[in-house]
Amino acid sequence: MLPLRLSGAGLGFRRELIPALKNRVPGAIDFFELAPENWIDLGGAYGRDLRGFTERYPFVCHGLSLSLGGPSPLDEMLLTKTRQFMDAHGIQLFTEHLSYCSDDGHLYDLLPIPFTEEAVKHVAARIRRAQDILERRIAIENASYYAPSPIAEMDEIAFIRAVLDEAGCDLHLDVNNVYVNSVNHRYDPLEFIGALPTERIVYMHMAGHYVEAADLLVDTHGADVIDPVWALLNATYRLHGVAPTLLERDFNLPPLDELVHEVAHIARIQAKHHRHEHASRVS
Repeated sequence: MLPLRLSGAGLGFRRELIPALKNRVPGAIDFFELAPENWIDLGGAYGRDLRGFTERYPFVCHGLSLSLGGPSPLDEMLLTKTRQFMDAHGIQLFTEHLSYCSDDGHLYDLLPIPFTEEAVKHVAARIRRAQDILERRIAIENASYYAPSPIAEMDEIAFIRAVLDEAGCDLHLDVNNVYVNSVNHRYDPLEFIGALPTERIVYMHMAGHYVEAADLLVDTHGADVIDPVWALLNATYRLHGVAPTLLERDFNLPPLDELVHEVAHIARIQAKHHRHEHASRVS
């Protein structure tokens, strides 16, 4: 099955939403994203439903458990099964978190990687191996984190750029994660985004978060996107151009008709920048 072209605004493909999506896919939704761990080897009604959508809509695979920064051996069996799944469903893009989540078992959280040269080489080698097995260039997502690493030879921007260069991979930019980290670690989110390499950004996420305290935000994907994060997405498009952008909503799921309002908001911001780019070319 040949991959469908990925563009526009998307929504996470969740089993709870399938009945509503089978009835009608709102026009604002251009593509879907799924976690391959939740769908590989799944047959029956859910498997048939998924096939019905991957034949009509582009999909992205967003991994949850590869643990690119972890000390345990890379799960090559999972990567092989993911490649077979992606080939079967015509899915081209795979993304994963720049973090780790396992050490002799899953830790049930995404933990930050030390910002060191040694860690750059360790992670980059695992990314290159993942790309070899998947037979695709992948994108890594900037992760939210809540405590600075006790070992740091560089800042987060330098670490991300070094991994991208060493691994030869792309960047999955999570705009909400930048905002969350900017509050928790007291930096300018726009300055952070401006320092990222435009040519590596192929995919973006938007999401809501939980306010634990004025200086502590928790990335939950369980609330509406707030105005400062919408403004940051607008500024990101201005700095780097428009990339396919997905609304992440994993908890406290409202009905599809409510969820789609935020997907449509992404699409409107994209359309505004496309109009501006067109006007700039013809003027």
